[in-house]
Amino acid sequence: MSFDLLSALALFALITSSTPGPNNLMLMASGGNYGFRQTIPHMLGIVFGFMSMLLLVGLGLIRLFEAYPIIYVVLKWLSVAYLLYLAWKIATAAPLRRDSGRGTPLTLLQAAAFQWVNPKAWAFGLSVVAVYAPQVSPPWLMLVALIVAACSLPAITIWTAMGQQLARVLTNPRRLRLFNWSMALLLVLSLYPVIWSAA
Repeated sequence: MSFDLLSALALFALITSSTPGPNNLMLMASGGNYGFRQTIPHMLGIVFGFMSMLLLVGLGLIRLFEAYPIIYVVLKWLSVAYLLYLAWKIATAAPLRRDSGRGTPLTLLQAAAFQWVNPKAWAFGLSVVAVYAPQVSPPWLMLVALIVAACSLPAITIWTAMGQQLARVLTNPRRLRLFNWSMALLLVLSLYPVIWSAA
């Protein structure tokens, strides 16, 4: 794999992981509701969960999707249903506050598991393997996964920090409720490309 290809992968990973999507919107909501420190396990779970998905896709799971495309279609619709449920949970989380003792951010394992039902993560992972790591050895695949993880860390950190900064104006229950409903709506809107491509 050439340096040029690795550079292109890094740029692709940085841009893709920076755009609004289920992970980033949920991190922003978590940062706003629970703070940056409490959201760190969620952030790390995204990184480790996506790395594991990328490795398994590269080691052969992509062949399953190629042989049976219906599996990917079913997975997308199940993912959409689950994300709609999560959007509802975010919307109805108000007026929770970090000191309320109610509600908790996603754990590392929950965030890692979420990657397997995140349609953007699947599309991203399949694209990375198909375009940047076709028929490569496991060490090269690990390098690709590490590059993607390294490029995603700044993006998820920024989204979480934005949510934390918004927490300064979310001390009023009405504003917090409006924020959570806005995050839920944006999460639903982020599903539009998935639904459109599945139609």
